Amino acid sequence: MRIAIGSDHAGFELKKILTDFLKNKGHEILDLGTHSTEPVDYPDYAESVGLALRSAHAERGILICGSGVGASVAANKIPGIRAGLCHDTYSAHQGVEHDDMNVLVMGARVIGPALAHELTSAFVGAVFTGEKRHQLRLEKIQALEVRYGNTNKTV
Repeated sequence: MRIAIGSDHAGFELKKILTDFLKNKGHEILDLGTHSTEPVDYPDYAESVGLALRSAHAERGILICGSGVGASVAANKIPGIRAGLCHDTYSAHQGVEHDDMNVLVMGARVIGPALAHELTSAFVGAVFTGEKRHQLRLEKIQALEVRYGNTNKTV
């Protein structure tokens, strides 16, 4: 599987660990940065990962920031991106199976490498079931994207 991975400075070290882990599992990695611990802005990397999925340069994405919250919020602004912040393996695989989640988001200041390995394995090993009830829900999510578009307005 080709996986786009990105992080801000807080997630840089965990991104390096997961990149090696995924390569050792036979996955092709598209490392979209950051490439150091110098402070950067997570929305830039969320956008890069999202665009890699939208352009079919990757099949799935992984984002890492300090808490995972900011990267998740930013990624979900991109139409077609279904990013889930996961800190447990059930959510990491169920998000794909039921919601066709295509970006796994993790908080490097919340979890450690061992759990990140487990979450990543659960995420990349999962497949969308395509069951009618799940497909109908996915279509409703896609309709929300069309209905509200990207207004860039804050509520």
